[in-house]
Amino acid sequence: MMTRRQALKTTALASAICATATTLRTVSAQSSAGPAPVPVVTGPYTLPPLPYKFDALEPHIDALTMQIHHDKHHAAYVTNLNKAVAEFPELGRKRVEDLLGDLSVVPEKIRVAIRNQGGGHYNHSLFWQMMKKGGGGQPAGELLKGIEKRFGSFGVFKDELTKAALGQFGSGWAWLVLDGNKQLGIEPTPNQDSPISQNKQPLLGLDVWEHAYYLKYQNRRPEYVAAFFQVIDWEFVGEQYKKALG
Repeated sequence: MMTRRQALKTTALASAICATATTLRTVSAQSSAGPAPVPVVTGPYTLPPLPYKFDALEPHIDALTMQIHHDKHHAAYVTNLNKAVAEFPELGRKRVEDLLGDLSVVPEKIRVAIRNQGGGHYNHSLFWQMMKKGGGGQPAGELLKGIEKRFGSFGVFKDELTKAALGQFGSGWAWLVLDGNKQLGIEPTPNQDSPISQNKQPLLGLDVWEHAYYLKYQNRRPEYVAAFFQVIDWEFVGEQYKKALG
């Protein structure tokens, strides 16, 4: 028969085990939930809505990736950009592309933040518009003529953009740009750097940060890059090209 002393020991041990299990469940839940949401900071810059539903790009880009990418990652860039300009309200009256277009005039204290957070906001604001449900194929009109003149064919352009995307070490982007001489080119950039900071107009951008594809494709970046070509909104890209030429 269990003595009173043994019963107390058993009860204490059971309580400790329960407490440990509860702690482990809490930690596990916090880990699976991801980082805490970035506090909303009011300011001059706002998160643009997606021009389509989260699942619009299925099966090429999954709904959960789109939701997290837009509602968490892009929202964080906007929040942190507003934080950066809070001390310099005159900067908040400028378009983010104007800040990125001449970083030398941005106070050194916040220059890195504008480059990173402002770049993230600007790049993603374009990125959402560069894709659509039922996209893909190839461009038409002046953009196709420009691509064929510069690269020889659309197929060669596609191979070059793919090569830039796969060759980007770590996080970054691969872009189709128009430079100051109105010449098309392929431009890879690290992190959230934008071609606009190099006096080049981005026309099409492929986000190769892991958060853009890892839920569906894990480390299979080539599959994600191939899938991206199935959702490109070439009409939007063509309009960007016309505006940049004008």
